[in-house]
Amino acid sequence: MSTATLPIPSFPLQRPVPVASVFLPKEHGSWSLALEPLALGLLVAPSWAGGALAGAAVTGFFARRPLKAALDATPSLRRQAARRALALLVVLAGVGLVQSLVLSPWTAFWPLLPAAALGLVFVWFDAQGESRAAAAEVAGSAAFAFVPAAFVTLAGGDAPTAFALAVLALARSVPAVLAVRSYLRMAKGGAPRRTLSLVAAAVALLASLGLVLTAHMPSVAVPLAVVLFARVLWLLGPWRPTWPAKRIGMMEAALGLLYVALLGLGWPAV
Repeated sequence: MSTATLPIPSFPLQRPVPVASVFLPKEHGSWSLALEPLALGLLVAPSWAGGALAGAAVTGFFARRPLKAALDATPSLRRQAARRALALLVVLAGVGLVQSLVLSPWTAFWPLLPAAALGLVFVWFDAQGESRAAAAEVAGSAAFAFVPAAFVTLAGGDAPTAFALAVLALARSVPAVLAVRSYLRMAKGGAPRRTLSLVAAAVALLASLGLVLTAHMPSVAVPLAVVLFARVLWLLGPWRPTWPAKRIGMMEAALGLLYVALLGLGWPAV
């Protein structure tokens, strides 16, 4: 008597998903644009409530990539890992927000309104697969630029100081996004788009000068704005370097560290 051999189903082997690959952003420039404003805000206006809010903002920054993977319709080990990472990040962000709300009155959180609106704009672009669009990158960087203003109000500072700090963060991030995008476009042989980058850098310089003259920020903001404006002229002019994107990113990170350190140390106590 013979017995039939039943076929044994086989499944494709899937390698374990590295934890870091689930939530660490691929865009290295986004690290500077997100973390620099938070560091600047904590240097200018340190407080326990601000620190808790900064922690929530950082977890929100890391949640973007696992959120996209978690919504993938195809079952996979990566989707499972992304959902676990997203759940953990949501819990951590919630803890940070609750802590900051316990430590400060809710009226001190008004600077987060423009940050939330700009963040939603970025999320909309990201959901359409357009996270690399100019409007998306500007909205994302500007959203983080408004968070330091909340650090000021959470530390008991006034609205003019909060506004000045937001302007400083915007003056650093928005021209940087536009200038680097234009530089990389020209490096790939695309048509130059210098006007918007130069206008943004000029507005940032004039805004910094105006706030220094009205005593709303330290005088070191002006030479820093001049350096950043000169950087835009250099990257987009006929004498621009032939550097790869990674080297440009390293230069921007170094400029960002210098910007944060000098402004943070030169700002009077809130």
